[in-house]
Amino acid sequence: MYFAAVLARTSDGWQASDTELDNVETLTDLADLAREAVAGDEDDTVLVCIEHEGAWFGLVRVDGEDDPRIYVSNAAAASRSAYGELLLTDELLGRDPLTPEDLDSLVDLDGTEDGEPDRDEGSDGGDTPPDAATVPEGPVGEPELLEDLGMGEKDVLALSSEDALSGIAEALGCADVLEAVR
Repeated sequence: MYFAAVLARTSDGWQASDTELDNVETLTDLADLAREAVAGDEDDTVLVCIEHEGAWFGLVRVDGEDDPRIYVSNAAAASRSAYGELLLTDELLGRDPLTPEDLDSLVDLDGTEDGEPDRDEGSDGGDTPPDAATVPEGPVGEPELLEDLGMGEKDVLALSSEDALSGIAEALGCADVLEAVR
């Protein structure tokens, strides 16, 4: 089960809303969703907080038109989640993105044509994606993304996935606002 909330710091203080991510397919879509939360003032700070059953949490910070800043508590756990995959960009994981030539070499995407390796030849038989080895077990991203809001890097890294969003909201002074939408 997921919980996703948008926390927006406006001139009137923090505002929170729970949000559905069903129509979000890319990090750009997620950043646009965050920007819509503060449509009146583009310079406001917006945090999108995603929590998945105590397995991992992710933060996306959007400041105006700047590129989103991301922190994910457990990349390996998030990589097994559709919402986690939104956050785990090639850049964040230090991978080279696929080029059109790479995509052309993938002739067999649905398993119905020749070219797919047999599962018993050099495969563990599991559904592990080919890039799984490049996804670390621990945190990735920018744990310092909340420092100017009063929560340091060490505090973010020390958060457990079970109570991360509550801890963040408390440190930012908006726990009541977040709990009202939870």
